[in-house]
Amino acid sequence: MDRNLALDLVRVTEAAALGAAKHMGRGDKIAADQAGVDGMRKVFDNLEIDGIVVIGEGEMDEAPMLYIGEVVGRKGPRAIKVDIAVDPVEGTNSVAKGLPNAIAVVAMAPRGCLLNAPDMYMDKIAVGPKAAGKVHIDAPLYENLKATAEALNKSITDLTVTMLDRPRHQEIIKKCREAGARIKLFKDGDVAAALATCFDYTGVDILLGIGGAPEGVIAAAGLKCLGGQFQGRLIPFEEEERQRCIKMGVDVNKILYMEDLVKGEEVYFTATGISDGELLKGVTYQGNNMVKTHSVVMRSKSGTIRFIEAIHKLNLKPTYAY
Repeated sequence: MDRNLALDLVRVTEAAALGAAKHMGRGDKIAADQAGVDGMRKVFDNLEIDGIVVIGEGEMDEAPMLYIGEVVGRKGPRAIKVDIAVDPVEGTNSVAKGLPNAIAVVAMAPRGCLLNAPDMYMDKIAVGPKAAGKVHIDAPLYENLKATAEALNKSITDLTVTMLDRPRHQEIIKKCREAGARIKLFKDGDVAAALATCFDYTGVDILLGIGGAPEGVIAAAGLKCLGGQFQGRLIPFEEEERQRCIKMGVDVNKILYMEDLVKGEEVYFTATGISDGELLKGVTYQGNNMVKTHSVVMRSKSGTIRFIEAIHKLNLKPTYAY
């Protein structure tokens, strides 16, 4: 794939973030999500790609744009065939309530390389590069904590475990505390939380627990660029979800390793902050139609990680002016 596509994808997530940020703290998560979708879709239409959305805003009859199976891009004679995973607003509740850690995110890989994960739950474990290969989703919790601590040259008492703040995680929280580890809960957005394990400045060492399966694929794409580790297993809570997995050819009992989720050596990952978080700063309005964004763009093949701060003059960018 053309490495210049990485910067094109930043424009995609910037547009989504700028659209969603207009609804920050206004109590309407649906409007925030739609604004993110609209912004993302406008920029995708101008990219020289032949893309299929394998992870998107839902099924065709449930989402007006960026639905699973939708074709995006200009699809010209030189267009590259790619799979695309999108979450225009990861953390819609956070945007609606003015809370931290909302991001707009896109992952892209050659056609057939991203798992078309069903919209259901997934048990997950994620660590950064130093602990990659040291943990396993089926290992006892204490062993994973010990292995991560040793890889980071820490004691377990200095380890920070992050997970979604949900009742289903009470037993994991109890065991982590009994082992002496610290807990950092978050309300929404486990893609950003998974990526945080790869950056020392976040203070996050390992992600555990159950979250969305589509978000798991997107997180795996980012971790692949960063040299981290991600493993997951689908959790069908209803028979309908199990049957859907069978129809899609996905084994619900199978451990999903990085190569199952994101195949090959070439994947792009971009994210732009909507609200301030550990990984990225949120959108800030500076007056006079000027808005500042903070993004990260990564490419697995080269291992390059770029953080980009951009100032947008909205009156000169009709695509971004919502």
